[in-house]
Amino acid sequence: MEQKPSLVGGACIIAGVCVGAGMLGLPSAGAGAWTLWSMLAVALTMVVMTVSGWMLLESYRGYPLRVSFDTVTRDLLGEKVNALNNLSVYFVGGILLYAYITSAGLIINGMTGMGSQWASVLFTLAFSLLVWHSTRAVDRISVLLVILMGLSFAFGISGLSMNVRLDLLLDRVGSEVSYAPYALVMLPVALTSFGYHHSVSSMRAYYGEERRASRAILGGTLIALAFYLIWLVSVFGNLPRSEFGPVIAEGGNVDALLKALGSVIESKAVASALNAFSMAAILSSFIGVGLGVFDYLADLFKFDNSRGGRAKSWAVTFLPPLVLSLLFPFGFLVAIGYAGAVATLWTCIIPPLLAWKVRAARREEGGEGFRAPGGLFMIVLVILFGVLTAAFHLLNMVDLLPAYKG
Repeated sequence: MEQKPSLVGGACIIAGVCVGAGMLGLPSAGAGAWTLWSMLAVALTMVVMTVSGWMLLESYRGYPLRVSFDTVTRDLLGEKVNALNNLSVYFVGGILLYAYITSAGLIINGMTGMGSQWASVLFTLAFSLLVWHSTRAVDRISVLLVILMGLSFAFGISGLSMNVRLDLLLDRVGSEVSYAPYALVMLPVALTSFGYHHSVSSMRAYYGEERRASRAILGGTLIALAFYLIWLVSVFGNLPRSEFGPVIAEGGNVDALLKALGSVIESKAVASALNAFSMAAILSSFIGVGLGVFDYLADLFKFDNSRGGRAKSWAVTFLPPLVLSLLFPFGFLVAIGYAGAVATLWTCIIPPLLAWKVRAARREEGGEGFRAPGGLFMIVLVILFGVLTAAFHLLNMVDLLPAYKG
């Protein structure tokens, strides 16, 4: 009898997809909003994104296990909406992979002295092969990476937490009365921090049904939320708000944040632990997002599951972001912000519309099965959250929202 996939493994895949660019970009994105408002923004985003993932999972019911966004969206919402959705899904998946590849190259360069471009190439070739091999390979390495992240995170955070200063955490030396408006700018990055939706189809195929997949999704987003809140408190309690200026000026790059933290950390062991955590977080997100995009493009282009078919899926998934990373590197936080704005379409708008269509058909046919909670109210709420988040990013681009510069 074949052993059922564990919920822990699936939750670790989802957590691994989330904890990466999101976690490492959150302190720079939240420097304006600071501790309380940043934590509220992240918690609200986690709830909305978990429910939207469940709505997407609900819409897959009745379709083959390996089906993805392309087939379901075209079937339920039509060709034009599907074409727009395809473009947004690939853009976000590609720019996230681009961000991970670029950041990994910079961090490896700082740790070993290897050229950042060569480091990016070797990183991509070595770890994308896990995705080409199988979902189970990603499951197993994700569990190991989450354990490594947990250990290095615990050691690094313990070093930071012993030096947390309440005056820095609450920014009592700051001059501004309200930081709430800065939280609006943070929402696109927070949304990207829970952008696991590439992997919903993979989770359903892995578990063979929706209910266990939904529990894995909830477990993964809760793990990610815990990591994020502890990380924000530890960073904001050590690094003064005013010292985020140089990090933001460098586009919020991960290596710039680590350098700034290194200037306030006395222990080299703690600094090394944070470097190890950063690499593990980026790697886990790289293979997790890569798996979701891999399965999505396999469905889009109708590549089969043979070695040759998987090789084609591997090429269209990983080679374009690698080439762009080598040719056009730019600010990490800029990339994540754009990803968050575009991701609102396929994380907060399309899933509720799909769920609404499926529920309407189910009422007519009398069908039952997995259903995301909240009814019509939650569908409207998720769509509204997505529209506002995209609007906030556009307003920030034209300097119509307050943006903290340090």
